[in-house]
Amino acid sequence: MLTQSHDFMKFIIVSLWLTLSTLSIAWGQGSLRVTIQDAQTGKPLPGASAVLMPGQIGTTADTSGRLVLTVPTAGRYGLTCSFVGYQTQTDSLTLSGTVDSPRVDSLMVRLVPSEGEELEEVVVTSTRSNRSIDDIPTRIEAITGEELEEKANMRPGDIRMQLNESTGIQVQQTSPVSANATIRIQGLDGRYTQILQDGLPLYSGFAAGLSILQIPPLNLRQVEVIKGSASTLYGGGAIAGLVNLITKRPTAERELSFMANGTTAQGLDLSGFWGQKWKKIGITLFAARNTQREYDPGKTGFSALPNYERYTVNPRLYFYLNPTVTLTVGAMGNWENRIGGDMQVLAGRQDEQHRYFERNRSDRLASQLQFDKRFERSVLTIKNSVSFFKRILTQPDYRFTGHQVASFTEASYTHTGERSEWIGGGNLWTEQFTEEGTSQGRNYQYVTVGGFVQNNYKAAPWLTLEAGLRGDYHNRFGFFALPRVSVLFRLSEKLTSRLGGGLGYKAPTIFTEEAESVAFRNVRPIDPATAQPETSIGGNFDVNYRTTLFDVLDVSINQLFFYTRLDHALVLDIPAIITPGVGTPGTSPAVYQFTNANGPIDSRGLETNVRIGYEAFKLYAGYSLVDTRRKYTGAEYNSPVPLTAKHRVNLVAVYELEGKFRLGLEAYYNSRKPLSTGEYSRPYWLMGVMGERRWERLSIFLNFENILNIRQDRYQPWVLAPLDRPSFREVWAPLEGFVTNGGIKLFL
Repeated sequence: MLTQSHDFMKFIIVSLWLTLSTLSIAWGQGSLRVTIQDAQTGKPLPGASAVLMPGQIGTTADTSGRLVLTVPTAGRYGLTCSFVGYQTQTDSLTLSGTVDSPRVDSLMVRLVPSEGEELEEVVVTSTRSNRSIDDIPTRIEAITGEELEEKANMRPGDIRMQLNESTGIQVQQTSPVSANATIRIQGLDGRYTQILQDGLPLYSGFAAGLSILQIPPLNLRQVEVIKGSASTLYGGGAIAGLVNLITKRPTAERELSFMANGTTAQGLDLSGFWGQKWKKIGITLFAARNTQREYDPGKTGFSALPNYERYTVNPRLYFYLNPTVTLTVGAMGNWENRIGGDMQVLAGRQDEQHRYFERNRSDRLASQLQFDKRFERSVLTIKNSVSFFKRILTQPDYRFTGHQVASFTEASYTHTGERSEWIGGGNLWTEQFTEEGTSQGRNYQYVTVGGFVQNNYKAAPWLTLEAGLRGDYHNRFGFFALPRVSVLFRLSEKLTSRLGGGLGYKAPTIFTEEAESVAFRNVRPIDPATAQPETSIGGNFDVNYRTTLFDVLDVSINQLFFYTRLDHALVLDIPAIITPGVGTPGTSPAVYQFTNANGPIDSRGLETNVRIGYEAFKLYAGYSLVDTRRKYTGAEYNSPVPLTAKHRVNLVAVYELEGKFRLGLEAYYNSRKPLSTGEYSRPYWLMGVMGERRWERLSIFLNFENILNIRQDRYQPWVLAPLDRPSFREVWAPLEGFVTNGGIKLFL
């Protein structure tokens, strides 16, 4: 399969080269005249900047606040305007003109002063077109700008903070001593969520292991989250939703930054980013080193945080071959050695009593290729990635070693009309897992061929329809038809609503949270003769209201209702000799077998989000009710899925002077969680304080996390005797307790 992937990639590269070599048609260009003014006074803003994307076409305004941008072709663009002391504004617009008759379009942009906060318009790409988040029928949540930067200050080593503190998303730790974790969206296990980077699935199958622990957030410019089935857009595995990590792109103004962060839990993070665009070429380079010493704040004798050392590098080159053609070539490498367990073992004092450890060595490599060609009102995009992931998991008297080679190739074509937009394409997805040593028959080779078509139609000023259909053929599990439909209602300028739903599927795999918790020891392979793919149907409905109260308070309220029904869920049968929910990695001779549940898993609930802004103050409040139940035999019928808090509350208050100072207060409530033993955990609050002082070239930040010192060992032992062959309770609360981190950032 690796040879086939290389051959296919060579074919793509050769095809691209031939295409580029033969492009000699001069496409007509138009112009966009922009006038930038103060929204309150109407006065022009000389020196304000505007950037047209894609293409990074930018310039600054003259003394009259006016500027002219060259538009390569007609089509949909994102226009970002900014000025010192004003909020950056991004607009999604369709520019007209033809090859024979280029046209000049005009636009008036009114920027809001920073003191009068207004919600910034965000352009997203996860729906396969550059559109404003307000114009898309599919409900998308975007973590951008200040919020993304604030979370990166709190935990620069990985993206857990960005995801765990979003309404309806929970990070679940699967290994107490190694801190391995996965994410759950709306109560469904992590294997039902796709994690993408710039639309490429680099973290799937076996490679999903350790993924959210190995993705630094510091080179991200945006995180886009779709909750609910997104399989029509991105294929199998997106039953619960998807997380698309959008990386920074080069701009004409050089970006060179460095960050150093240290923690009281003996962690150290060092990273740097460089991005710059010239006339014909652009480059971004991100590199990071993240280290952590073993940490046991509760004196349990076992590591609440493991010892690890990780290196990450992500270079990218952007070739602007002409105003309508861009070729992006990138690579990503990640190398980590992580070990947790008995603190005496980690200190090198192993004996017969103190011998337990869990070591994970992993190598992650990936290539990324994207070709974009703009025509009149159309865009052709070709993407390819080839990824390699190897993991060696070692415990006393046990070793699991495997590697995965995967490739993803996609060609898509987008055509934008006056009222309708069509997106169609096809992709090839290969995944080959090989277990080294004794495989126990768990090796597999999956090949999926898919095609999709999607239409966005503005039926009326108040109604936009989005419908899509995907067909996937899986070499082991056959054909899947995945329809999806969403509707956007613009009831007024302040009130909008979305209604949508679709089908999803997931090919069976042994790489689940349950198998991870027993380190894949004695987990039998999937039997393709008896196993059925997991399938789903689900939908959501939301109402969004924005207004300004008393001319000073900016208020936004979003209310979401969701439902997902999961059929043929793959369940790991745990032998009776094992206490459910405890697990005994490294000691149990039991054999584990995956079977399809004979009833559904139902996940339903609601999410409420409120945002209030007053001058430099912002208040965010969120509440989620998640009721996910197992309606099959083998578990107590209609029992809740373990480790999912039914009620969660998010409260965040921020005071910020743009470019100078930021102070944030956070409080998160988790209700009691059901455990696999039939018991319930206790509820708890997590609270934190973060501050940052920023100058032109320097920023200093300090963060106090979990200041109430919530630790699971304060309420219940999570390590059970005997120490030489320990077992572990499920993780339902933080293990590391109160941690302070702080550091500096340099902007050169």
